[in-house]
Amino acid sequence: MFKSILLPTDGSDLSDKATAIAVDFAKLHQARIVAVTVIQPMLLPSLGDSGAMIDTGQYETQIQNAARHHIDKVAAAASAAGIPFEGVIAMSPNPYEEIVEAAKKYGCDLIIMASHGRKGLNKLFLGSETQRVLSHTTLPVLVLR
Repeated sequence: MFKSILLPTDGSDLSDKATAIAVDFAKLHQARIVAVTVIQPMLLPSLGDSGAMIDTGQYETQIQNAARHHIDKVAAAASAAGIPFEGVIAMSPNPYEEIVEAAKKYGCDLIIMASHGRKGLNKLFLGSETQRVLSHTTLPVLVLR
């Protein structure tokens, strides 16, 4: 039924659990997995004359390395299960936009993603990428808590 599954990952323990479920699901449906991790650019607040300087080049290198590591973990799990795999690293201040766009670009017919399950004020202030994906895609989304 499903032939191409988009799996957003942020490298968290929750994403690792979602990866295991997505791999089992893909194997069951003989589907491929497209993993996406979204790097959010560093926002530089105005710190005035006494502010500390942040090395943006070093930040970029570290965050790219972390993103590659997240994708590599999913690639290893897919490879071990014999599942076709493709990895994508994107950069955006709004991860949900990249997730929805990647699903379209790579012809995915299902999105499987983890949710931290925030409630109340935490959900209001921190937002929910999962909620944003749900409201901006027409694809089925399997949300794992």
